[in-house]
Amino acid sequence: MHATLIRRSLGGIVPPKIATPKLVSGGSGAGLQPLVDFYSKLPKGQTAARVGGLKGRFFSGSNASGKPLVALIVGIWAVSYTIDYNMHLKHHKNHAH
Repeated sequence: MHATLIRRSLGGIVPPKIATPKLVSGGSGAGLQPLVDFYSKLPKGQTAARVGGLKGRFFSGSNASGKPLVALIVGIWAVSYTIDYNMHLKHHKNHAH
């Protein structure tokens, strides 16, 4: 694997370079103030799991419902019944019972 591919794939999880060696090496710790400011602005606490797409719209949260599943079953039944009925009519076109 190339170094650029690894750097690109890890770019989202590595924090920005705020603490440089020059800031960290000063014994008092006063140079770490930009790093402390950065991390203090990050959100704290539990994050709400966001579910997108059809699952988030119809099956999760306050809109939770089984109506889309029932509509899918009825739709599949209607299409298959129509195909079966038309095949049966084609069968009777040349071969009467």
